[in-house]
Amino acid sequence: MPISLYDLSIGSYLQTLDATAALLDKALAHFQEKKIDPEVIVTTRLYPDMLPFRFQVQSVAFHAGATVAALKSGTLSPPKDRPNHDYAGLQALLADTAAALRAETRESIEAREGSDITFTTPASTRVFTATDFVLGFSLPNLHFHAATAYDILRQAGVPIGKRDFLGQLRVKETR
Repeated sequence: MPISLYDLSIGSYLQTLDATAALLDKALAHFQEKKIDPEVIVTTRLYPDMLPFRFQVQSVAFHAGATVAALKSGTLSPPKDRPNHDYAGLQALLADTAAALRAETRESIEAREGSDITFTTPASTRVFTATDFVLGFSLPNLHFHAATAYDILRQAGVPIGKRDFLGQLRVKETR
């Protein structure tokens, strides 16, 4: 049985969004326990030429929420400006994005199977099928930014691990 576009997109995005939100919750508890201002992490980078934690979390939300919007509209461009979210704002962004995805219907996403998505940047325009966009562009970017956010939190001493990163697995059963 083929996997559906809804399961590839909504199911995968929600797993990573929810896991990332839980990471931020655990990190906040850690920061409060250690009396560390959580706003410090918002601008933390793994390396000077890498974008900060804020950008990583924003990108997790973008690659989930904006891709679902692109599945419907057929077009996507990276945002020109990103808000200057604080820690609570990043938590709200993830929650809002997950809520929007939970409101999507299977039918609305499945109806876009085989359609095109045009991804435009100032340097290029690329046309993907919806499935190829999700599998070959959106999900790899989502996971890259989620992993980078995770790594920044680990570097800051937050006690999280692989199970936290994976989030709620979509299993048939647990024995």
